[in-house]
Amino acid sequence: MCFLDSYSKEEVKTVLEIDPAAKSFWQVYFTYPGVKALRMHRRAHKLMQKGFSGLAHYVAYRARKKTGIEIHPSAKIGRRVFIDHGEGVVIGETAEVGNDVVIYQGVTLGGTGKERGKRHPTIQDRVVLSAGSKVLGPFTIGHDSKIGAGSIVLKEVPPHSTVVGVPGRIVKQYGQKVLQLDQVAIPDPIIEELARLSRRVCELENHTGIKTCQYSYTDEQDMVAKLKEEAENSAKTVKE
Repeated sequence: MCFLDSYSKEEVKTVLEIDPAAKSFWQVYFTYPGVKALRMHRRAHKLMQKGFSGLAHYVAYRARKKTGIEIHPSAKIGRRVFIDHGEGVVIGETAEVGNDVVIYQGVTLGGTGKERGKRHPTIQDRVVLSAGSKVLGPFTIGHDSKIGAGSIVLKEVPPHSTVVGVPGRIVKQYGQKVLQLDQVAIPDPIIEELARLSRRVCELENHTGIKTCQYSYTDEQDMVAKLKEEAENSAKTVKE
């Protein structure tokens, strides 16, 4: 193993410590797409720093074709990063990833527009980015934080936080709950907005004395109840 660089050795050892499916050093080195992608990214990053932009992008392209992981040559990646499975991972040009970060499949570290300069997130040390999570924008995810599967994070996250949902909300910080999240009674922003608009219509109707709307929902519960009633009536009509 003397011919391997220290980065590769650390990455393989990290995989062996974290992944119970990893059986041997050489199995991880030759067959794990995350290890291969990081190895190729280091080559592309060095080429980019030396001004060989075209060649750097070609190496990154080859890495994506081989592993399904897309890392821009300018992205800064720390030590002992573990990209598990890796398919669909995208790391943007100005993204920065700290040490001991774990990234699962489908994660995106992206931007929110076509602005210049810093436009991708900074991920501090020991962060876990679960499968399918998206972190979009030029802000920081604090160290020792966890981003839940499928979450979309659009604003800064302080250290030692757990974030879930769309958009992402902090539900724990330093191990203490900061938001009670009912997995069944999850707020529906579309229903809430329709209820708000309906209340405005009701106020106008009461003020003018003109009924212009077939339905008048005074609150979200009233709206849901009426929609359910209408659906049940429609179902009965179809059966008859």
